[in-house]
Amino acid sequence: MAHASELPCDGDGVCMLCKKTPLEEEKLLCKTCVTPWHVSCLTHPPESMSSVLQWECPDCSPAPVDTGNASQASSVTNANVVAGGNANLIAAIRAIEADKSLSDAEKAKKRQELMSGGVVSEVDTENGKEKGNKDVLDVLGGTFSCSFCMQLPERPVTTPCGHNFCLKCFQKWVGQGKRTCAKCRSDIPSKMASQPRINSALVVAIRMARMAKSTSSVMPDKVYHFMHNQDRPDKAFTTERAKKSGKANACSGKIFVTVPPDHFGPILAENDPERNQGVLVGEFWEDRMECRQWGVHLPHVAGIAGQSDYGAQSVALSGGYEDDEDHGEWFLYTGSGGRDLSGNKRTNKEQSFDQKFDKMNEALRVSCKKGYPVRVVRSHKEKRSSYAPESGVRYDGIYRIEKCWRKVGIQGYKVCRYLFVRCDNEPAPWTSDEHGDRPRSLPVIKELKNATDVSERKETPAWDYDEEHGWRWTRAPPISRKAVQKANPEDRQRARKAIRQAQNFSVRERLLKEFSCLICRKVMTLPLTTPCAHNFCKPCLEGAFAGQAFVRERTREGGRSLRARKNVMKCPSCPTDISDFLQNPQVNRELMDLIESLQRQSKDETGDSSEGAADGSEDSKPEGEDDNGELGPEGRDTVDGGDKELQTPRKRKKTENGSCIGKEGGKLKESPDSHEIVEAGNDSPSSPLHVRSDPEDC
Repeated sequence: MAHASELPCDGDGVCMLCKKTPLEEEKLLCKTCVTPWHVSCLTHPPESMSSVLQWECPDCSPAPVDTGNASQASSVTNANVVAGGNANLIAAIRAIEADKSLSDAEKAKKRQELMSGGVVSEVDTENGKEKGNKDVLDVLGGTFSCSFCMQLPERPVTTPCGHNFCLKCFQKWVGQGKRTCAKCRSDIPSKMASQPRINSALVVAIRMARMAKSTSSVMPDKVYHFMHNQDRPDKAFTTERAKKSGKANACSGKIFVTVPPDHFGPILAENDPERNQGVLVGEFWEDRMECRQWGVHLPHVAGIAGQSDYGAQSVALSGGYEDDEDHGEWFLYTGSGGRDLSGNKRTNKEQSFDQKFDKMNEALRVSCKKGYPVRVVRSHKEKRSSYAPESGVRYDGIYRIEKCWRKVGIQGYKVCRYLFVRCDNEPAPWTSDEHGDRPRSLPVIKELKNATDVSERKETPAWDYDEEHGWRWTRAPPISRKAVQKANPEDRQRARKAIRQAQNFSVRERLLKEFSCLICRKVMTLPLTTPCAHNFCKPCLEGAFAGQAFVRERTREGGRSLRARKNVMKCPSCPTDISDFLQNPQVNRELMDLIESLQRQSKDETGDSSEGAADGSEDSKPEGEDDNGELGPEGRDTVDGGDKELQTPRKRKKTENGSCIGKEGGKLKESPDSHEIVEAGNDSPSSPLHVRSDPEDC
């Protein structure tokens, strides 16, 4: 053991004795434990260059005894005793160093396992990372580990430089005032630092890998659809009258599910004759009218659907009130009312009187007292929440109201408040867990100290958790007061068949389809992750903005030059400006390595020389896939807040002379010369694309 006056260098290379950082030539590495030491601070430094290579630190070899000093001899004797107790450990380390068949990395790993008493090996065994077991979860764990907690990212966010972190870890890092990436020190955009977005593609990938790894589940895997809605029928439409100026009403179209308007709980497959799968957690719709078509939340504008004497069936989180707090698995919801909406004040945001427990607020209180399940949808209009979608409306599952009360809100008037807690059998869209919710303790709500009219459930909830069946009705659900058409038994049988066919996909094939570019709909090559958490191929994203300058020079008629104006370049999947990101786009190396690894493993398993399903092309479909392309990337609809043209992939059309035409403002524009770059006349994100001369670029 080292003497009290002899200490090595710490992890930062600073000598623990003299508190200085020695130069490289002043450092000495122990042959046994490879620990750095400061030569000047050693009591017995090596005498010659030949002895440096075989030098052992005081921890691995006791210092020589000086017979002239009795106290020193006594301390060395004690050191010999301690060293004798560690003789087996030192001998094992020397045996590892003498093994020439091991590489330096393997020697370091064995030394670490030996020094930690086998802890590393146990952890690896628990996670299924044994040698030779190269499953999908291993590949993900070695690629996407969060730099802070060293685990697979929980609710992952991706920085523009292509590094992934847990949402909580990232928020803690940014909360300390740091605006650079923890890995590469690249600058983090201020908007992303204040409003980080969860990368849904990574959420699906991690969840699929965990589901494939789990062997304890006896139920068949569920098919999850994220960011898209398969085989959509007719959409909601706007009437001619509503298109006129000042008319804000529209028709929601047909309801595609066979549930009554006052239906409580999830919408199951037997109530879905169109797709035979029910409404799954994570499904997206373009707007509230389309959400209504699938029976999840019926009102176009109102945030609460229910009846004061019956209960509330669903709510929408759309940022209507400043008092709302969203924490994902639970949130604090503000009731309706308290605003003067008379005349032309339909968009009034200022509260002018207190809210009361009546109408829709009373409906929520009834659901709280009875323990009814409440469907929850989140809208992109909620800008303060990290759990809100970037665009459109998303179904987030079943919640239950645990408490309700009144308190003075931010604007000085009393508001009705509700504590929602998630209780769904399907995992949330932002988590990588393969299972749904478990009963959890209620969070501490500080505002309850000054609350009035507090109400909480005193009876057994109608929707509760069972260890055997999960969340389900503990007593009969409320009887509907409106008639509804029942589903056809043949449709239910067809739904079960479609689910079985979808389950025939291997995990790797499904993962590769999830890692498809939102423009070309194929597996990404050189993937880029934008600050708004959307993934594209680098050639596709750069091609979408080819020919556009980042700034636009302006001149007056008299020839006087004006200040250059920045061109706004919107993400093809949302209205976010990504012009700063496009100036120096960084390839997401972690995602690219994962895609290449999955492609290699899929090719090795099938033994097929052609890439087939691994390249995600439209012509090659895995066995068991329907002709409608279910589960394929071509079935995804990308929702945009204002531009309808961005809902479908950008397409290029070949002309008779072999050149390509880009799309501008919904019209095809062809350059007279196939080699000409059409200059943008405005700063629209869909302004003219670069006209390529090579047909292969199409």
